[in-house]
Amino acid sequence: MTSTTQFHVSAGWQPAIRDIGLDADAVFAHPAIRSWRQLPDRENCTLDADLSDGRHVRLHVKRYAPWRRSPSPAEEEVAGHQLLLDGGIPTANLVAWGTLADGRSCTLFEDLAGFTPADKLVESGTSFSLIQQAAADMAARIHQAGLHHRDLYLCHLMVKLDGESPDIRVIDAGRVRKLPAFFARGRWIVKDLAQFWYSTLKLPVSEAERTAWLLRYCQQRQLPGTALMRGKIESKVKRISKHDAKLNMLQPTRNVSLPW
Repeated sequence: MTSTTQFHVSAGWQPAIRDIGLDADAVFAHPAIRSWRQLPDRENCTLDADLSDGRHVRLHVKRYAPWRRSPSPAEEEVAGHQLLLDGGIPTANLVAWGTLADGRSCTLFEDLAGFTPADKLVESGTSFSLIQQAAADMAARIHQAGLHHRDLYLCHLMVKLDGESPDIRVIDAGRVRKLPAFFARGRWIVKDLAQFWYSTLKLPVSEAERTAWLLRYCQQRQLPGTALMRGKIESKVKRISKHDAKLNMLQPTRNVSLPW
């Protein structure tokens, strides 16, 4: 927990942030910030603002509850964002972040205009086959960069489909970590893949499409076949399902859709 309040703004965003009237304290009180999900540890919000130069901006804001240890949740999110950048993984642009003397913290990210969460894309009728290879390639890129996500659900892959191939950006950077030593990393890789697999079960995704996604992932990582990996994934999916059911009972609003 920091003893002083700090607010860091990315280069190029200082004039806009001043125009909006934001500092670390104002992030928790500004009337233009709209909360759409409240959890015990954090609040997810959006901020829409018209700037004096005529531009309209939308930011995605996380407001974290007081945290008594270091690093703060905001610092963890900033560190995860930097890991993605260092690993060449496309993500959203960090606008600002701050820590308050009372232990609260916050992050602000630029809206990914034109992108849609992958789960909402498939849910609305887009065939999973259109993003299948690109999604597998992104999972492989994350792991090849020596990283794991810890929340690699479809909702954390933002997709734009107006090019020759899907453009995918990874969000929820606070969950990103470096893969541990060789003998422990397999557990985290399986967890990522199982979370992705689990998130397809509630969508119109066929077993053949899931299998093709895993095959593509294994090909990109030059792994020998899918049989062993699939068995581990399906076993982990069962555990995730049980854990998810418990969390939904305790926090019924935790799966509210991200308003992109």
